Amino acid sequence: MGTRNMVAVLAAGVVVASLAGQTGVRERANPLDNPDGTKPGLVPITSARDRSAALDLIRSLRVAGMGPKTGYRRDRFGENWADAATAVPYARNGCDTRNDLLARDGDDVRFREGSTCVVEAMTLDDPYTGRTIHWRKADADRIQVDHVVPLSYEWRMGASRWSRAKRLRIANDPLNLLPVYGPANEAKGGSGPASWLPPSRRIRCAYVVRFAQVALKYDLPVTRLDKSHMLAQCR
Repeated sequence: MGTRNMVAVLAAGVVVASLAGQTGVRERANPLDNPDGTKPGLVPITSARDRSAALDLIRSLRVAGMGPKTGYRRDRFGENWADAATAVPYARNGCDTRNDLLARDGDDVRFREGSTCVVEAMTLDDPYTGRTIHWRKADADRIQVDHVVPLSYEWRMGASRWSRAKRLRIANDPLNLLPVYGPANEAKGGSGPASWLPPSRRIRCAYVVRFAQVALKYDLPVTRLDKSHMLAQCR
């Protein structure tokens, strides 16, 4: 096991145990240093060494043709944000997945009085647009939790044949989830990297690395065109 992976594994238990108590401003993670998705946010990949590692990761992806969307429904991946998955960080910790991710990535997080789960207010440095968003629960949709690899994309690339338990895991795995500016997430929809990339160009290599990490973890192929566009972001 590499040093980066070992550090991430050792840190994961601490993060899961203390997530709800985190406040203040925390350093965002390079996805290459965050293979389990428990560190907050996403920062640009800039060094030549890291960009080379990013390219190696993307090159290892399998490619396949995209299947039909026939039969896809959101509930094929379980109830929205239910704390019911197993074998992923934060699973069955008593907090729903959305609030786990808001607490992971938000700065100056404020919880509902009497709760250690429900996030009422926070500040988010949105990785997709570069905006700083001062968010309150009353305006919930201004921050949405994006599935980096969209669920409908997963379905069309093979998840239609998975067990329900595996679909539940990928839908609630923090590696596959990023709180982002709501309109950017809506613009993305179910697109792969050939059709949509974050508006902020500086974050695009990091974004496709995160996409690749999820695909590799779940042995999910990408289209040949998506893989080509992913490689282009890190050259």
